[in-house]
Parts: sequence; structure tokens; C-alpha cells
Amino acid sequence: MAGPHPAVAAARLAVSSVVADLPPGSAVLVACSGGADSLALAAATAFVAPRAGLRAGAVVVDHGLQPGSDVVAARAAAQCRDLGLDPVLVVAASVGTAGGPEAAARDARYAVLERAAADVGADAVLLGHTLDDQAETVLIGLARGSGARSLAGMPAVRGVFRRPLLGLRRAQTEAVCAALGLEPWHDPTNAGAADDPLRSRVRSDVLPVLARVLGPGVPEALARTAEQLAEDAEALEALAADLLLRAAGPAPGVGLDVGVLAGAPTAVRRRALRSAAIAAGSPAGSLHRVHVQALDALVVDWHGQGAAALPGGLAGMRSCGRLVIDLPPAPHPPRRVAGETHEAGSRHEIEE
Repeated sequence: MAGPHPAVAAARLAVSSVVADLPPGSAVLVACSGGADSLALAAATAFVAPRAGLRAGAVVVDHGLQPGSDVVAARAAAQCRDLGLDPVLVVAASVGTAGGPEAAARDARYAVLERAAADVGADAVLLGHTLDDQAETVLIGLARGSGARSLAGMPAVRGVFRRPLLGLRRAQTEAVCAALGLEPWHDPTNAGAADDPLRSRVRSDVLPVLARVLGPGVPEALARTAEQLAEDAEALEALAADLLLRAAGPAPGVGLDVGVLAGAPTAVRRRALRSAAIAAGSPAGSLHRVHVQALDALVVDWHGQGAAALPGGLAGMRSCGRLVIDLPPAPHPPRRVAGETHEAGSRHEIEE
């Protein structure tokens, strides 16, 4: 008896590997748009889950950004039900504008998926990102001058989210659908038109040029870069966390010892400062390299400068050999000086 199509077998093995740590009886949800990647993932999960003693359902997010998106969502949900997934949820997302249309849609989608997982008690949400998606992510990060954290791409596991298909090519997910008689939805914004999302244009225009010039292995090479940088970033993050503990000392909450910070390698120190700013409440998505550099200058290039402004209305301030990240101090009230008819402004300075 012939076995499954090689692409089908590869997708099933990928899902089996990523859910192997879940105990029997656990629930997983597949995020399914109806496209080839997520539909192939839904089919593989529907096959693997019952054999692993898991319960498997699906979530279809309707972003409402294209005409007829509700029809596309309903069709994807019906395909998931036909595969045997249960429950299958269709949830409309409220997409804002922060960070641009792509980032806003992504944030809204992940918020919906996290709520759905909580509502049904799912232990994992499976996402259909492939090796091609990873390559595109790395390439966009390179073009933007991103650091190792961004160039490490999408992690296979982060929180409730898991990405089983990061080792598979997009052509393989299309082959899964063809082998199983599944008809995927083709997103019209993936055509690479001038007004299509950046990722779509990278996919249709940039990567084919790179493959033509550098050879067909570019996506795999970019994915390997992401994997190696992820390993490096994990090690550096661990060192940065240890540095923060040492800099906080026995009395955390009163700032960080700049002497301890200054003695660390730059890469570790700046990661620690970024983590400290985020822990204090600065939004990670708005915290850029220039902000971290300003904090770093308070540590290694101190010459009496004022506070470093941070996203979220916070500020980094140096005082008495400590670096404090908090709300900036209120300015002194205006003082009326005897003999003057005007009010003198005030300037708050933080000194060593």
C-alpha cells in the first residue's frame, strides 16, 4: 500500500514534532485563513491530533479589509470542519492603524488568536508560516537595518504560538493541498502590485531576482541565518538578564548600578537596557535603537546630560551612580524673583 504524498508526510511529521510535548487531552487550534499554507497545516493537524490524543480545532480571523472577506472566512471555516476540526471559530478582528496597515492587521490577528485560545482552553495555537515566510522576514529586516533580534525571524515557539511549518517551502504546502484535493484561497494582495503589502512585493519581485542572481538556495540560506542568529540572540539575552540582576543589586526598584552596566560588553549591556526599558513600561514596538543608544550614553558617555526620553512617556535618568527608568520628573513651578516683573523658567537637572 502506497504511503502519503511526500509533502503530506512532511507536513504531518512537522506537526507531530511541534506538539509532541503536549500531554494527551490537550487542545490545539489552527489559525486558518484558507490559503495553501494554513489549509495544509489544518489538514496535517486534523490527521495528527487524534492519533496523539489531542483535541484540535481552528480559528478563522476575518480582518474585514477586503470586499467579501466574510465569504472567504466562511469558506475556510467550512473546509476546516470538513477536515474534522472542532470547534471551528470565525472571529471578526478590529484592525486599528498603529504601526501601519500590515502591523495593525497582525496585532489584531494575534489578539484574536490569543483570546480564542483562552476561551476554548487551548494549549497551543498553530500558525502556518513556512520557510519562505521566514526568508522574507529576514530579508525585510536586513533592508531596514535591524539587529539580531529581528533578523532571527519568527521563532518556532513563543508563548501559546507554534509554527510547525518553518522547515517546509511554500511549494510543499501547495503540494499538500493538491494531493488531498483541497482548494486553497489565493489572496489577491499577493500579486505584487505597487500598492500591495511590502511582504507581497518582496515575495513576487525581490526574492525571484535574488534567486536568479545568487542561485535557487536563497530562501534556505536566509532561514539558516535566522536560525543561527536566534541561537546567538538567546545566549545574549541570557547574559543580559544576568547583567540586569547584578546591576539591580540587593535593592531592586531603585535603579541600576552604572558601574556594573559599564563593565559589560556593549551587545549585552544594550540588550539589558532595552529589556529594562520594556519592563518599566516602554512599548517594545516603539523602542528603537536610538532610544537604547541614549540610555547607553548615560552609562558609558556621561557628561552631565539630561534625561533620555523613551516611548511611553518614560525617561532614563542618571543620579548618584544609578540609572533609573521612570516617568520624567515634573518641572519646578515658576519662581518669582524679588524685583523682577517676569517669571523665571526652571530647568531640572540630574547630576551624579
